[in-house]
Amino acid sequence: MKPVHVWLHLALLGASLLAALGRMDPGSSRGLNVDMEESQAEESRSFKVTRREGLSGSDGRPASCGKKRCIRGSRCVLSRETGEPECRCLEACRPSFMPVCGSDGKFYENHCELHRAACLLGKKIFTVHSKDCFLKGDLCTMADYARLKNVLLALQTRLQPRQEGDSEQDPASQKRLLVESLFKDLDADGDGHLSSSELAQHVLKEPDLEEDSLGCSPGDLLRFDDYNRDGWLTLREFCTAFQVVQLSLAPEERVSVATVTVGLSTVLTCAVQGDLRPPIVWKRNGLTLNFLDLEDINDFGEDDSLYITKVTTIHMGNYTCHASGHEKLFQTHVLQVNGLSVGNMFYVFSDDGIVILHPVDCEIQRHLKPTEKIFMSYEEICPQGEGATTQPCEWASAVNVRHRYIYAAQPALSRVLVVDVQAQKVLQSIGVDPLPTKLSYDKSHDQVWVLSWGDVHKSQPSLQVITEASTGQSQHLIRTPFAGVDDFFIPPTNLIINHIRFGFIFNKSEPAVHKIDLETLMPLKTIGLQRHGCLPQAMAHTHLGGHFLVQCGQDGATPAAPQLLIDSVTDSVVGPNGDVTGTPHVTPDGRFIVSTAATSPQLYVQEVTLRGEIRTLYSLKISQGVSDVAFQRSFTQSNQYYVYATLETEPALLFLELPTGKAGLLKNFREPPTGPARPWGGPRRVVRDSGLFGQYLLTTAQESLFLINGRQNALRCEVSGIKEGTTVVWVGEV
Repeated sequence: MKPVHVWLHLALLGASLLAALGRMDPGSSRGLNVDMEESQAEESRSFKVTRREGLSGSDGRPASCGKKRCIRGSRCVLSRETGEPECRCLEACRPSFMPVCGSDGKFYENHCELHRAACLLGKKIFTVHSKDCFLKGDLCTMADYARLKNVLLALQTRLQPRQEGDSEQDPASQKRLLVESLFKDLDADGDGHLSSSELAQHVLKEPDLEEDSLGCSPGDLLRFDDYNRDGWLTLREFCTAFQVVQLSLAPEERVSVATVTVGLSTVLTCAVQGDLRPPIVWKRNGLTLNFLDLEDINDFGEDDSLYITKVTTIHMGNYTCHASGHEKLFQTHVLQVNGLSVGNMFYVFSDDGIVILHPVDCEIQRHLKPTEKIFMSYEEICPQGEGATTQPCEWASAVNVRHRYIYAAQPALSRVLVVDVQAQKVLQSIGVDPLPTKLSYDKSHDQVWVLSWGDVHKSQPSLQVITEASTGQSQHLIRTPFAGVDDFFIPPTNLIINHIRFGFIFNKSEPAVHKIDLETLMPLKTIGLQRHGCLPQAMAHTHLGGHFLVQCGQDGATPAAPQLLIDSVTDSVVGPNGDVTGTPHVTPDGRFIVSTAATSPQLYVQEVTLRGEIRTLYSLKISQGVSDVAFQRSFTQSNQYYVYATLETEPALLFLELPTGKAGLLKNFREPPTGPARPWGGPRRVVRDSGLFGQYLLTTAQESLFLINGRQNALRCEVSGIKEGTTVVWVGEV
């Protein structure tokens, strides 16, 4: 016999019933110590009985086992009822491994087990010299085992009287009661445990359980389902064997309310508990979520919890969970969503480094000074000039990368810094072509596009791509083949459109825009604007109706031309956008378009209709040009947006209710930055919102930062001492 077979058989020394039934059990590993204790206990009990005195037989002489002869596999004991000696089958054999084959074709671990089985079954079994039974393997397959359990339940159903109200119970409850009654009937001594001998007695009482016809015996319950391997079956193990699911849900947990902040992640854990609990099914509005492959609900943990990444207001509502196949016992999770997290911050890039501002507390959370070191290179954030002379930091552009990192361009140093949002420190610097002036994050492909001028005269512009931007390290810098690029445009993602495939590049002296594939970095086609006399200056996109809006300019002192509309389906020029001029800005929902210019006192507001057509709502005359704009949702009305605009030279903030045209001014914002505009462009006075659902806005002055509470449409606070905040990034939510 192979060594592995010997080991398996050694593990069977305690499987008394299996040997009694003539079963070979190479897969079991019952406890050897348990069987030894049983055998020793049996010997001890027999010894005490045979030494008892004072009992008399029928002839008046003391009863004794001394002259009582019993067949092999049994021993003499004195009956407690009559006091007479009688033969009983052994409850256990001494553990030893001397394998023998029985005439019934079964494998036995020793001669004692063979004779004990013969005694229990009332059959004559003798030893044969054949190796066939050693090589047969286990005849009790899983299919046979399942059939055995079905027969046991069928027999129990026949024996158990039908109770009133049984028909009203669900099948799961009926099965549970049936299994519990079967356990009670098998547990002859009522100790709450099923032993091998108790299972063997059931075989003797039920001829339908003959192993020859079923392939398995009740003793296999111990082999397959004695999970703690203690040689007994408890009611819990017995119910597990018959796949009886017992679930529970505490009354106080039937409804769970959770409040989550926009932009954070949350985990909903189902409180339905129980042995053999099937997989948990999660539903929203009656629709099962587990198999929908959703981008933001795509991870069900080991405990079947529901993970929602980057919560927004679309996730508000009720979620239910129940065990598969047990829909009547369910838990309801009510998910509520707040607007702002205490961890959300404004990152302000100023002359004096990087300021991290907490809008709720109106306090500076951290200030990264120019002399602070970059983590991976140990360079200074803003190296000082020769002779330790102080010189200001210079920033051109910065972008948020999945709320993990901020990429910020330093044009004078020809590099891009990577700021770790969680650690609130500069992680590394990435060298790029000279004078990087514009960054844009392509979320669909996780890459940051970098436009470098080469020099202040834009004589050697280049377009580069930093791949795997959200990893924060080990990124790759790719130089694109595009030459003569003045500017580029990558449409933003939103709650409706989460994948962008194409972008555009253009030269402000060429009447055309060039469509490119963002994944392959290859040109696709050129859309000519010559017929409309349009030199592209900037672009915007609304997914409603699929319009690209192109800001047009002309050389010399000629007034700017009206915007052009391009159909994103056909890539054809539709024509002028009425008489609207200026830089287009589109609300996050794509419904409103605001067009402004720093050199024009005209502000245009347009709306995209339900038919996808763009119509002008009104134009607004203002005293001077607009430097920058930011949008904010209405807190009282659905599908409403406001726009906040910084004026080019006036220390005030324009407020405008887009659908109605109701306008106002927030004043007392101190003087805006003075002096000449930055050589690489950008708004003179920045205004930024706190995300799609935030209530705060931030704008800069010459040496101050101002926080506005959009919900109250009022100035919240001023943070002084921050000079020339040229670039602002919000981090905290989608």
